Amino acid sequence: MTTPGHWKKSSYSGPDDGNNCVEIANTPTRIAIRDSKAPARATLTFPTGAFTALVDALKDHSTVTDFARFRG
Repeated sequence: MTTPGHWKKSSYSGPDDGNNCVEIANTPTRIAIRDSKAPARATLTFPTGAFTALVDALKDHSTVTDFARFRG
């Protein structure tokens, strides 16, 4: 996957927390995730279906559901 050019930051990342959060980008077949504090470092990529399963699992076991807003 080529690195996507359009990254979205979590809506939970704001001026009060120093914008320290994850960013996410997608292509038709892959989802990429990176640390907003170090965007030039490693990027994790997942097939879209695997990422959807991860988000669904997190929703079942966590209050961190903001990733669901980025699924496209």
